[in-house]
Amino acid sequence: MKKYNLLYIFADQLRYQSCGYSGDVKARTPNIDSLAKESVDFCNAVSGHPVCAAYRASLFTGKYTTSTGMVINEIQLNPNQRCIGHVLHDGGYDTPYIGKWHLYASVLGDHELSRNSFVPRGEHRLGFDDYWASYGFHHEYYGKNAYYHEENKNKIHYKDNKYEPDAQTDMAIDILKKHDKEKPFAMFLSLGTPHDPWTPKNVSKKYLKMFDKINFEKPENYLPDNDPYADKWACLSVGERKKLTSWMKVYYAMVANLDYNIGRVMKALDKAGLAEDTIVVFTSDHGELFGSHGRRAKNIFYEEAVRVPFLMRLPKVFKPSKNDVCLNSVDIMPTVLSLLNLPIPKEVEGTDLSGFIKGAKKKKSETVKIEEPEFALMMCTGPTAIFKDGHEWRAVRDKQFTYAIFKVDGKELLFDNISDPLQINNLIGDPKYKDVHKRLKAGMKKKMSKIKDTFENNTYYEKKWIVDRKIIKTATSDFSAMKGKKQNL
Repeated sequence: MKKYNLLYIFADQLRYQSCGYSGDVKARTPNIDSLAKESVDFCNAVSGHPVCAAYRASLFTGKYTTSTGMVINEIQLNPNQRCIGHVLHDGGYDTPYIGKWHLYASVLGDHELSRNSFVPRGEHRLGFDDYWASYGFHHEYYGKNAYYHEENKNKIHYKDNKYEPDAQTDMAIDILKKHDKEKPFAMFLSLGTPHDPWTPKNVSKKYLKMFDKINFEKPENYLPDNDPYADKWACLSVGERKKLTSWMKVYYAMVANLDYNIGRVMKALDKAGLAEDTIVVFTSDHGELFGSHGRRAKNIFYEEAVRVPFLMRLPKVFKPSKNDVCLNSVDIMPTVLSLLNLPIPKEVEGTDLSGFIKGAKKKKSETVKIEEPEFALMMCTGPTAIFKDGHEWRAVRDKQFTYAIFKVDGKELLFDNISDPLQINNLIGDPKYKDVHKRLKAGMKKKMSKIKDTFENNTYYEKKWIVDRKIIKTATSDFSAMKGKKQNL
Protein backbone atom coordinates (compact mmCIF):
# COMPACT_ATOMS: atom_id res chain seq x y z
CA MET A 1 0.00 0.00 0.00
CA LYS A 2 1.27 3.46 -0.94
CA LYS A 3 2.70 5.51 1.91
CA TYR A 4 1.90 9.20 1.84
CA ASN A 5 4.13 11.81 3.41
CA LEU A 6 2.83 14.21 6.06
CA LEU A 7 3.60 17.91 6.36
CA TYR A 8 1.96 19.26 9.52
CA ILE A 9 2.26 23.05 9.83
CA PHE A 10 0.85 24.77 12.88
CA ALA A 11 0.89 28.39 13.92
CA ASP A 12 0.71 29.74 17.46
CA GLN A 13 -2.32 31.86 18.35
CA LEU A 14 -3.78 32.17 14.84
CA ARG A 15 -7.54 32.29 15.12
CA TYR A 16 -9.87 31.11 12.36
CA GLN A 17 -11.50 34.52 12.21
CA SER A 18 -8.26 36.21 11.10
CA CYS A 19 -7.84 34.35 7.79
CA GLY A 20 -8.95 35.74 4.48
CA TYR A 21 -10.69 32.52 3.43
CA SER A 22 -12.88 32.70 6.56
CA GLY A 23 -14.10 36.18 5.58
CA ASP A 24 -11.69 38.60 7.25
CA VAL A 25 -11.20 41.45 4.76
CA LYS A 26 -8.28 42.85 6.77
CA ALA A 27 -6.25 39.65 6.48
CA ARG A 28 -3.50 39.39 3.87
CA THR A 29 -3.41 35.62 3.46
CA PRO A 30 -3.45 34.78 -0.28
CA ASN A 31 -1.40 31.59 0.12
CA ILE A 32 -3.49 30.25 3.00
CA ASP A 33 -6.64 31.17 1.05
CA SER A 34 -5.32 29.30 -1.98
CA LEU A 35 -4.54 26.29 0.19
CA ALA A 36 -8.07 26.40 1.57
CA LYS A 37 -9.50 26.17 -1.96
CA GLU A 38 -7.47 23.00 -2.54
CA SER A 39 -8.23 21.40 0.83
CA VAL A 40 -10.83 19.81 3.01
CA ASP A 41 -11.70 22.75 5.25
CA PHE A 42 -12.82 21.59 8.68
CA CYS A 43 -14.71 24.81 9.41
CA ASN A 44 -15.82 23.72 12.91
CA ALA A 45 -12.37 22.76 14.19
CA VAL A 46 -11.62 23.82 17.76
CA SER A 47 -8.75 23.75 20.22
CA GLY A 48 -9.96 21.46 23.00
CA HIS A 49 -7.84 23.20 25.63
CA PRO A 50 -6.83 26.56 24.15
CA VAL A 51 -3.36 27.07 25.57
CA CYS A 52 -0.03 26.16 23.98
CA ALA A 53 1.22 23.17 25.97
CA ALA A 54 -2.17 21.55 26.55
CA TYR A 55 -2.90 21.63 22.81
CA ARG A 56 0.47 20.10 21.97
CA ALA A 57 0.01 17.34 24.53
CA SER A 58 -3.37 16.46 22.99
CA LEU A 59 -1.98 16.70 19.46
CA PHE A 60 0.79 14.21 20.16
CA THR A 61 -1.17 11.77 22.38
CA GLY A 62 -4.74 11.98 21.07
CA LYS A 63 -5.90 12.41 24.68
CA TYR A 64 -7.62 15.11 26.68
CA THR A 65 -5.78 17.25 29.23
CA THR A 66 -7.30 15.27 32.08
CA SER A 67 -5.48 12.25 30.69
CA THR A 68 -2.21 13.85 29.58
CA GLY A 69 -1.87 15.83 32.83
CA MET A 70 -0.73 18.95 30.96
CA VAL A 71 -3.07 21.07 33.10
CA ILE A 72 -1.07 24.31 32.76
CA ASN A 73 1.85 25.57 30.66
CA GLU A 74 5.47 25.09 31.66
CA ILE A 75 5.25 21.67 33.22
CA GLN A 76 6.90 18.56 31.83
CA LEU A 77 4.83 16.00 29.93
CA ASN A 78 5.38 12.43 31.03
CA PRO A 79 6.89 10.58 28.03
CA ASN A 80 5.73 7.10 29.05
CA GLN A 81 2.82 6.98 26.64
CA ARG A 82 2.35 6.08 23.00
CA CYS A 83 2.52 9.25 20.89
CA ILE A 84 2.09 10.07 17.23
CA GLY A 85 5.86 10.37 16.77
CA HIS A 86 6.35 6.82 18.04
CA VAL A 87 3.76 5.43 15.62
CA LEU A 88 5.20 7.38 12.70
CA HIS A 89 8.77 6.34 13.48
CA ASP A 90 7.82 2.69 13.96
CA GLY A 91 5.87 2.89 10.70
CA GLY A 92 9.03 3.68 8.77
CA TYR A 93 8.74 7.46 8.61
CA ASP A 94 11.45 10.07 8.98
CA THR A 95 10.15 12.42 11.66
CA PRO A 96 11.80 15.86 11.40
CA TYR A 97 10.59 18.43 13.94
CA ILE A 98 11.21 22.17 13.61
CA GLY A 99 10.14 24.96 15.95
CA LYS A 100 8.44 25.44 19.28
CA TRP A 101 8.06 22.38 21.55
CA HIS A 102 6.73 23.58 24.95
CA LEU A 103 6.32 20.16 26.57
CA TYR A 104 9.57 19.84 28.50
CA ALA A 105 9.97 22.94 30.68
CA SER A 106 9.76 22.29 34.41
CA VAL A 107 10.54 25.79 35.67
CA LEU A 108 8.11 28.70 35.47
CA GLY A 109 9.75 31.40 33.37
CA ASP A 110 13.52 31.32 32.78
CA HIS A 111 12.95 30.38 29.16
CA GLU A 112 16.63 30.84 28.41
CA LEU A 113 17.74 28.06 30.78
CA SER A 114 18.88 24.98 28.88
CA ARG A 115 17.01 22.78 31.37
CA ASN A 116 13.83 24.46 30.10
CA SER A 117 14.63 25.01 26.45
CA PHE A 118 16.78 22.03 25.42
CA VAL A 119 15.00 18.71 24.98
CA PRO A 120 17.60 15.92 25.10
CA ARG A 121 17.49 13.20 22.50
CA GLY A 122 15.49 10.29 23.85
CA GLU A 123 12.10 9.65 25.36
CA HIS A 124 11.12 13.31 25.89
CA ARG A 125 11.15 13.91 22.13
CA LEU A 126 8.15 11.56 21.94
CA GLY A 127 9.31 9.64 18.88
CA PHE A 128 10.65 12.56 16.86
CA ASP A 129 14.04 10.90 16.64
CA ASP A 130 15.32 12.26 13.35
CA TYR A 131 16.09 15.86 12.32
CA TRP A 132 15.55 18.15 15.32
CA ALA A 133 15.75 21.96 15.30
CA SER A 134 13.71 23.10 18.25
CA TYR A 135 13.54 25.20 21.39
CA GLY A 136 11.30 24.97 24.45
CA PHE A 137 9.60 28.24 23.65
CA HIS A 138 10.17 31.95 23.27
CA HIS A 139 8.46 34.68 21.31
CA GLU A 140 11.20 37.13 20.51
CA TYR A 141 11.48 36.52 16.79
CA TYR A 142 14.60 38.64 16.34
CA GLY A 143 17.75 38.81 18.43
CA LYS A 144 17.33 36.26 21.23
CA ASN A 145 15.73 33.69 18.98
CA ALA A 146 17.68 30.45 18.90
CA TYR A 147 17.28 26.71 18.58
CA TYR A 148 18.97 23.44 19.44
CA HIS A 149 20.00 21.17 16.63
CA GLU A 150 20.02 17.37 16.86
CA GLU A 151 22.02 16.50 20.01
CA ASN A 152 23.83 19.81 20.38
CA LYS A 153 23.09 21.37 23.79
CA ASN A 154 24.59 24.68 22.66
CA LYS A 155 22.14 27.26 21.38
CA ILE A 156 22.36 28.11 17.71
CA HIS A 157 21.26 31.59 16.71
CA TYR A 158 19.74 32.10 13.29
CA LYS A 159 22.21 33.56 10.83
CA ASP A 160 22.22 37.30 10.21
CA ASN A 161 19.51 37.80 12.85
CA LYS A 162 17.01 36.27 10.46
CA TYR A 163 13.33 36.44 11.39
CA GLU A 164 12.61 33.17 13.18
CA PRO A 165 9.62 31.94 11.11
CA ASP A 166 11.59 32.65 7.91
CA ALA A 167 14.62 30.72 9.19
CA GLN A 168 12.50 27.77 10.34
CA THR A 169 10.77 27.67 6.97
CA ASP A 170 14.20 27.66 5.31
CA MET A 171 15.01 24.52 7.31
CA ALA A 172 11.78 22.83 6.25
CA ILE A 173 12.42 23.69 2.59
CA ASP A 174 15.95 22.33 2.83
CA ILE A 175 14.59 19.02 4.14
CA LEU A 176 12.11 18.84 1.26
CA LYS A 177 14.88 19.48 -1.27
CA LYS A 178 17.06 16.71 0.15
CA HIS A 179 14.30 14.18 0.83
CA ASP A 180 14.99 10.62 -0.27
CA LYS A 181 11.76 9.51 -1.93
CA GLU A 182 12.47 5.91 -0.98
CA LYS A 183 11.36 6.68 2.60
CA PRO A 184 8.27 8.66 3.62
CA PHE A 185 8.54 11.65 5.91
CA ALA A 186 6.26 13.15 8.54
CA MET A 187 7.52 16.66 9.21
CA PHE A 188 6.09 18.94 11.89
CA LEU A 189 6.74 22.67 11.46
CA SER A 190 5.73 24.58 14.59
CA LEU A 191 5.87 28.33 13.90
CA GLY A 192 5.68 30.76 16.84
CA THR A 193 3.80 33.58 15.14
CA PRO A 194 1.40 35.34 15.51
CA HIS A 195 1.89 34.91 19.28
CA ASP A 196 2.62 38.11 21.22
CA PRO A 197 4.52 40.29 22.07
CA TRP A 198 2.94 42.47 19.39
CA THR A 199 5.54 45.18 19.25
CA PRO A 200 6.73 46.70 15.96
CA LYS A 201 10.26 45.43 16.57
CA ASN A 202 8.94 41.83 16.63
CA VAL A 203 7.92 41.75 12.96
CA SER A 204 9.44 42.97 9.71
CA LYS A 205 8.61 46.53 8.65
CA LYS A 206 7.74 45.11 5.24
CA TYR A 207 4.67 43.39 6.70
CA LEU A 208 3.73 46.24 9.04
CA LYS A 209 3.62 48.58 6.08
CA MET A 210 0.95 46.42 4.44
CA PHE A 211 -1.46 47.57 7.16
CA ASP A 212 -0.62 51.28 7.32
CA LYS A 213 -3.90 52.31 5.71
CA ILE A 214 -6.08 49.77 7.51
CA ASN A 215 -8.10 50.98 10.47
CA PHE A 216 -8.17 48.55 13.39
CA GLU A 217 -10.93 48.91 15.97
CA LYS A 218 -11.78 47.13 19.18
CA PRO A 219 -13.99 44.05 18.67
CA GLU A 220 -17.77 44.49 18.59
CA ASN A 221 -18.00 42.29 21.70
CA TYR A 222 -15.30 44.25 23.53
CA LEU A 223 -15.97 44.81 27.23
CA PRO A 224 -14.26 47.60 29.21
CA ASP A 225 -13.94 45.53 32.38
CA ASN A 226 -11.92 42.36 32.88
CA ASP A 227 -13.81 39.08 32.90
CA PRO A 228 -14.04 38.01 36.58
CA TYR A 229 -13.08 34.46 35.58
CA ALA A 230 -9.90 35.55 33.77
CA ASP A 231 -6.44 34.63 35.03
CA LYS A 232 -3.65 37.22 35.10
CA TRP A 233 -2.63 36.40 31.52
CA ALA A 234 -6.15 37.16 30.29
CA CYS A 235 -6.65 40.42 32.21
CA LEU A 236 -5.98 43.76 30.56
CA SER A 237 -4.54 46.82 32.27
CA VAL A 238 -5.71 50.33 31.38
CA GLY A 239 -2.51 50.83 29.39
CA GLU A 240 -2.91 47.55 27.53
CA ARG A 241 -6.47 48.41 26.55
CA LYS A 242 -5.12 51.53 24.85
CA LYS A 243 -2.69 49.35 22.86
CA LEU A 244 -5.22 46.83 21.57
CA THR A 245 -5.57 48.30 18.08
CA SER A 246 -1.81 48.73 17.66
CA TRP A 247 -1.37 45.15 18.81
CA MET A 248 -3.83 44.05 16.13
CA LYS A 249 -1.76 45.72 13.43
CA VAL A 250 1.33 43.76 14.49
CA TYR A 251 -0.71 40.56 14.81
CA TYR A 252 -2.01 40.90 11.26
CA ALA A 253 1.49 41.71 10.02
CA MET A 254 2.74 38.50 11.64
CA VAL A 255 -0.09 36.60 9.96
CA ALA A 256 0.92 38.10 6.61
CA ASN A 257 4.47 36.85 7.18
CA LEU A 258 3.10 33.46 8.20
CA ASP A 259 1.18 33.39 4.92
CA TYR A 260 4.37 34.21 3.03
CA ASN A 261 6.10 31.22 4.58
CA ILE A 262 3.17 28.91 3.89
CA GLY A 263 3.45 29.93 0.25
CA ARG A 264 7.18 29.18 0.26
CA VAL A 265 6.69 25.70 1.72
CA MET A 266 3.95 24.83 -0.75
CA LYS A 267 6.09 25.95 -3.71
CA ALA A 268 9.02 23.91 -2.40
CA LEU A 269 6.77 20.87 -2.08
CA ASP A 270 5.72 21.26 -5.71
CA LYS A 271 9.27 21.87 -6.92
CA ALA A 272 10.53 18.74 -5.14
CA GLY A 273 7.82 16.68 -6.87
CA LEU A 274 6.27 15.75 -3.53
CA ALA A 275 2.93 17.58 -3.63
CA GLU A 276 0.81 14.67 -4.90
CA ASP A 277 2.28 12.29 -2.34
CA THR A 278 2.04 14.53 0.72
CA ILE A 279 -0.84 15.18 3.08
CA VAL A 280 -0.55 18.82 4.11
CA VAL A 281 -2.21 19.99 7.30
CA PHE A 282 -2.37 23.65 8.22
CA THR A 283 -3.80 24.70 11.58
CA SER A 284 -3.12 26.56 14.83
CA ASP A 285 -3.01 25.68 18.52
CA HIS A 286 -5.61 28.28 19.59
CA GLY A 287 -6.74 31.85 18.95
CA GLU A 288 -6.70 35.27 20.61
CA LEU A 289 -9.39 37.62 22.02
CA PHE A 290 -8.01 41.20 21.85
CA GLY A 291 -10.51 42.45 24.43
CA SER A 292 -13.53 40.39 23.35
CA HIS A 293 -15.60 39.50 26.42
CA GLY A 294 -13.21 41.58 28.54
CA ARG A 295 -10.23 39.30 27.91
CA ARG A 296 -7.00 38.99 26.02
CA ALA A 297 -5.09 35.81 25.19
CA LYS A 298 -6.77 32.38 25.22
CA ASN A 299 -7.77 29.66 27.74
CA ILE A 300 -11.50 30.29 27.37
CA PHE A 301 -14.36 28.72 25.43
CA TYR A 302 -15.25 31.81 23.38
CA GLU A 303 -14.99 31.47 19.61
CA GLU A 304 -12.06 33.85 19.27
CA ALA A 305 -9.96 31.56 21.48
CA VAL A 306 -11.05 28.05 20.47
CA ARG A 307 -11.91 28.19 16.80
CA VAL A 308 -8.90 27.49 14.59
CA PRO A 309 -8.20 26.95 10.90
CA PHE A 310 -7.83 23.29 9.96
CA LEU A 311 -7.04 22.49 6.33
CA MET A 312 -6.05 19.10 4.88
CA ARG A 313 -4.80 18.75 1.31
CA LEU A 314 -3.82 15.76 -0.79
CA PRO A 315 -4.16 16.55 -4.51
CA LYS A 316 -6.25 14.14 -6.61
CA VAL A 317 -7.22 12.19 -3.48
CA PHE A 318 -8.94 14.58 -1.06
CA LYS A 319 -11.79 16.39 -2.76
CA PRO A 320 -11.67 20.10 -1.84
CA SER A 321 -14.71 20.82 0.28
CA LYS A 322 -16.02 22.49 3.42
CA ASN A 323 -16.73 19.98 6.19
CA ASP A 324 -18.66 21.03 9.27
CA VAL A 325 -17.89 17.97 11.42
CA CYS A 326 -16.89 18.95 14.97
CA LEU A 327 -13.14 18.28 14.89
CA ASN A 328 -11.30 18.61 18.22
CA SER A 329 -7.58 18.58 19.05
CA VAL A 330 -7.78 14.98 20.32
CA ASP A 331 -9.18 13.87 16.95
CA ILE A 332 -6.11 14.96 14.99
CA MET A 333 -3.81 12.07 15.91
CA PRO A 334 -6.26 9.22 15.11
CA THR A 335 -7.45 10.94 11.92
CA VAL A 336 -3.94 11.55 10.59
CA LEU A 337 -2.73 8.06 11.49
CA SER A 338 -5.73 6.51 9.77
CA LEU A 339 -5.11 8.55 6.61
CA LEU A 340 -1.52 7.26 6.64
CA ASN A 341 -2.74 3.67 7.17
CA LEU A 342 -0.96 3.45 10.52
CA PRO A 343 -2.32 1.88 13.72
CA ILE A 344 -4.09 4.04 16.29
CA PRO A 345 -2.99 3.35 19.89
CA LYS A 346 -5.82 1.89 21.95
CA GLU A 347 -5.55 4.57 24.66
CA VAL A 348 -6.32 7.41 22.21
CA GLU A 349 -9.47 9.26 23.31
CA GLY A 350 -10.16 11.19 20.11
CA THR A 351 -12.24 10.07 17.15
CA ASP A 352 -10.90 8.96 13.77
CA LEU A 353 -12.58 11.40 11.37
CA SER A 354 -10.78 10.18 8.25
CA GLY A 355 -14.04 8.82 6.91
CA PHE A 356 -15.27 12.36 6.39
CA ILE A 357 -12.41 12.79 3.94
CA LYS A 358 -12.24 9.35 2.35
CA GLY A 359 -15.98 8.69 2.40
CA ALA A 360 -17.97 5.76 3.77
CA LYS A 361 -16.47 2.29 3.52
CA LYS A 362 -18.45 -0.53 1.96
CA LYS A 363 -18.54 -3.94 3.58
CA LYS A 364 -19.96 -6.47 1.13
CA SER A 365 -23.36 -5.00 0.22
CA GLU A 366 -23.57 -2.72 3.29
CA THR A 367 -22.29 0.82 3.70
CA VAL A 368 -20.60 1.31 7.05
CA LYS A 369 -21.85 4.47 8.72
CA ILE A 370 -19.15 6.95 9.69
CA GLU A 371 -19.25 7.94 13.36
CA GLU A 372 -19.67 11.69 13.78
CA PRO A 373 -19.00 13.38 17.12
CA GLU A 374 -22.06 15.03 18.66
CA PHE A 375 -19.87 17.89 19.84
CA ALA A 376 -16.33 18.81 20.85
CA LEU A 377 -15.55 18.73 24.57
CA MET A 378 -13.38 21.66 25.62
CA MET A 379 -11.75 22.38 28.96
CA CYS A 380 -9.63 24.61 31.14
CA THR A 381 -7.94 23.01 34.14
CA GLY A 382 -6.34 26.12 35.57
CA PRO A 383 -4.56 29.41 34.87
CA THR A 384 -2.15 29.63 31.97
CA ALA A 385 1.05 28.80 33.86
CA ILE A 386 0.58 28.83 37.64
CA PHE A 387 -1.34 26.62 40.05
CA LYS A 388 -4.36 28.50 41.38
CA ASP A 389 -8.02 27.67 41.80
CA GLY A 390 -10.97 29.62 40.45
CA HIS A 391 -10.56 29.60 36.66
CA GLU A 392 -11.63 26.05 35.74
CA TRP A 393 -14.39 25.43 33.20
CA ARG A 394 -15.79 22.79 30.89
CA ALA A 395 -17.66 23.37 27.63
CA VAL A 396 -19.07 21.60 24.60
CA ARG A 397 -19.49 23.02 21.13
CA ASP A 398 -21.64 21.43 18.44
CA LYS A 399 -22.42 22.79 14.98
CA GLN A 400 -24.68 25.49 16.38
CA PHE A 401 -24.30 25.94 20.13
CA THR A 402 -21.67 26.40 22.80
CA TYR A 403 -22.55 25.36 26.36
CA ALA A 404 -20.14 26.13 29.21
CA ILE A 405 -19.95 26.00 32.98
CA PHE A 406 -17.47 27.46 35.48
CA LYS A 407 -16.52 25.31 38.44
CA VAL A 408 -15.95 28.09 40.96
CA ASP A 409 -19.61 29.19 41.15
CA GLY A 410 -21.50 26.93 38.72
CA LYS A 411 -22.32 29.75 36.31
CA GLU A 412 -23.62 28.40 32.99
CA LEU A 413 -23.59 29.96 29.54
CA LEU A 414 -25.29 28.93 26.31
CA PHE A 415 -24.74 30.62 22.96
CA ASP A 416 -26.24 30.14 19.51
CA ASN A 417 -23.11 30.59 17.41
CA ILE A 418 -25.07 30.88 14.17
CA SER A 419 -27.51 33.64 15.12
CA ASP A 420 -25.11 35.18 17.65
CA PRO A 421 -21.54 34.61 16.40
CA LEU A 422 -20.14 37.20 18.82
CA GLN A 423 -21.63 35.19 21.73
CA ILE A 424 -23.22 38.19 23.39
CA ASN A 425 -26.59 36.71 24.40
CA ASN A 426 -26.52 34.06 27.13
CA LEU A 427 -29.52 31.79 26.49
CA ILE A 428 -29.50 30.04 29.87
CA GLY A 429 -32.97 30.44 31.37
CA ASP A 430 -34.65 31.07 28.00
CA PRO A 431 -37.46 28.49 27.81
CA LYS A 432 -37.02 28.16 24.03
CA TYR A 433 -33.56 26.67 24.63
CA LYS A 434 -34.39 24.50 27.63
CA ASP A 435 -34.03 21.26 25.67
CA VAL A 436 -30.76 22.37 24.07
CA HIS A 437 -29.39 23.23 27.50
CA LYS A 438 -30.47 19.90 28.92
CA ARG A 439 -29.09 17.90 25.98
CA LEU A 440 -25.67 19.54 25.95
CA LYS A 441 -25.27 19.48 29.72
CA ALA A 442 -26.15 15.79 29.90
CA GLY A 443 -23.93 14.98 26.93
CA MET A 444 -21.01 16.81 28.47
CA LYS A 445 -21.44 14.97 31.78
CA LYS A 446 -21.51 11.63 29.96
CA LYS A 447 -18.40 12.45 27.94
CA MET A 448 -16.51 13.63 31.02
CA SER A 449 -17.40 10.42 32.82
CA LYS A 450 -16.14 8.35 29.89
CA ILE A 451 -12.68 9.96 30.04
CA LYS A 452 -12.64 9.99 33.88
CA ASP A 453 -12.72 13.77 34.08
CA THR A 454 -14.06 14.63 37.55
CA PHE A 455 -13.81 18.43 37.06
CA GLU A 456 -11.30 19.11 39.82
CA ASN A 457 -9.81 22.34 41.08
CA ASN A 458 -6.46 23.24 39.60
CA THR A 459 -4.53 22.62 42.84
CA TYR A 460 -5.94 19.08 43.00
CA TYR A 461 -3.82 18.22 39.97
CA GLU A 462 -0.79 19.93 41.50
CA LYS A 463 -1.08 17.86 44.67
CA LYS A 464 -2.06 14.52 43.13
CA TRP A 465 -0.35 14.37 39.73
CA ILE A 466 2.67 16.65 39.64
CA VAL A 467 6.02 16.76 41.43
CA ASP A 468 8.48 19.60 40.75
CA ARG A 469 6.35 20.63 37.77
CA LYS A 470 6.74 17.16 36.24
CA ILE A 471 3.69 14.99 35.57
CA ILE A 472 3.92 11.63 37.35
CA LYS A 473 0.35 10.34 36.99
CA THR A 474 -3.19 11.22 35.86
CA ALA A 475 -6.68 9.86 36.38
CA THR A 476 -6.16 7.39 33.53
CA SER A 477 -2.46 6.53 33.85
CA ASP A 478 0.03 5.77 36.60
CA PHE A 479 3.12 6.65 34.59
CA SER A 480 5.51 5.43 37.26
CA ALA A 481 4.19 1.90 36.72
CA MET A 482 4.57 2.28 32.95
CA LYS A 483 8.25 3.21 33.01
CA GLY A 484 10.09 1.33 30.27
CA LYS A 485 6.97 -0.38 28.97
CA LYS A 486 5.90 0.09 25.37
CA GLN A 487 2.21 0.88 25.10
CA ASN A 488 0.05 -1.65 23.30
CA LEU A 489 -1.73 -0.81 20.07
